[in-house]
Amino acid sequence: MYLSLTNSQTFDKVSFLDTPYTDKFVHFAMYFGFMSVLIFENRKTFKSRAQLFLVAFIPLGFGILMEIVQALFTVTRSGSFYDVLANLSGIIISLLIWLYIKPKIKESIR
Repeated sequence: MYLSLTNSQTFDKVSFLDTPYTDKFVHFAMYFGFMSVLIFENRKTFKSRAQLFLVAFIPLGFGILMEIVQALFTVTRSGSFYDVLANLSGIIISLLIWLYIKPKIKESIR
């Protein structure tokens, strides 16, 4: 939340990261990590894929809320539909990796 709402002038620019759309990669990585932590911490409680997909609404809703708050209540930030898409991409990739890895883990235990 701090990274989403603080004044953008607070952060020093890193020259090698000063390329177009770098912020979209950052959004992807943050929400990939967010969803991955949610999955990992609750991996034993998921009984179905539906529960897993339902949990995905937590980071997605948070990301949408942050974009709305940025657009309405900050001066140096703006909400972006493309940021939401980057967030959603990170969430989906995290889900797909888990859905691919989980069967492999169960297979290796046998």
